[in-house]
Parts: sequence; structure tokens; C-alpha cells
Amino acid sequence: MSKKAELIEKYAQDLKQKCGVTPDMDLLEKVTTGCGPSIYNKDSSTVASSSESELLTVKNNFLIKKLGLTDKDNLDQGIDKVMDQYGKSNRTKYRAVVYYLLTLHFKKESIYNK
Repeated sequence: MSKKAELIEKYAQDLKQKCGVTPDMDLLEKVTTGCGPSIYNKDSSTVASSSESELLTVKNNFLIKKLGLTDKDNLDQGIDKVMDQYGKSNRTKYRAVVYYLLTLHFKKESIYNK
């Protein structure tokens, strides 16, 4: 099994066990692929939910640039909801899982169906 396939399985387990979500494996794979090489780096593969600058990066680079949302789409509330769903006390929040949950929250799955 490739390293990427192993990571996708790990992300699927996190979605099931920590978020209570049964993942759409096709969408999860596309979101993971969209994260690029960051998934292989220990630091960039996770989101530090307590860091304002990290959350701003998620907002600007993913929600605005990738998903095409604007600030009037209540981005901060969406991020807060996803972080709560993943578990505030859960220290390891994988970037691909956070992005997957944000994609579902904002109903932007169509971005990955092109």
C-alpha cells in the first residue's frame, strides 16, 4: 500500500472515530490529493486549531482560494464548527480531515468533481 493510501485510511478512521462521519472515500482521496505534499510533513499535515495564524491560513488558502468562498459566507463560524466536531481536546487534527469536513460543511463537494 502506498504512503498516500495509508494516510487516507488513517484520515478515514479519524473521520469515523473522532468526528462521527462515514467518509465518502472518493471525496476524501480528492481532498487529500489537493493538499499536495503537505500531508507527508509532520508539521504541515496537521492544523493547530489554537493558532490564529494557522486558522487564517486555512481560511485564506483553502476556503477562499480553493473553495471560492467569501467572508460573507460565515467562514469563521464554519471553521469553529468543524474544530468542535473534530474535538477541541484532540491535539492532532489532520489537515486533510479538516479540509474534508469544511468541504462538506460549505457544501462544496462539486469543486472536487471537475
